[in-house]
Amino acid sequence: MATSAPIFFDDVRYYLDVTLLIVSVVVQAVALIHCLTQRGAGFQAIGTLPKGAWAGIIGICLALTMVTYGYMLISMIGIAAALVYMLDVRPGLKDLSDGKGFW
Repeated sequence: MATSAPIFFDDVRYYLDVTLLIVSVVVQAVALIHCLTQRGAGFQAIGTLPKGAWAGIIGICLALTMVTYGYMLISMIGIAAALVYMLDVRPGLKDLSDGKGFW
């Protein structure tokens, strides 16, 4: 009975890691696709980093998340970068286009 706890712990940790990886890849991919479909002039108009910088940050984080599967710190950094884009830059771009954008 005492040896079942480590086995259960390993299973739970594995499923949590896989879930976190899937959520991380989806959030970063959505942010990257949104960034790539926007006009570059909009980023300058709202006073944030240029489109290439955001695409580079999110793209590198996405690539590192997919390459370093077992290292979840990179995944958390990627989620943070994608959420900063989605919660700060995306609403500014949407307000700039009067809310009539594709997203």
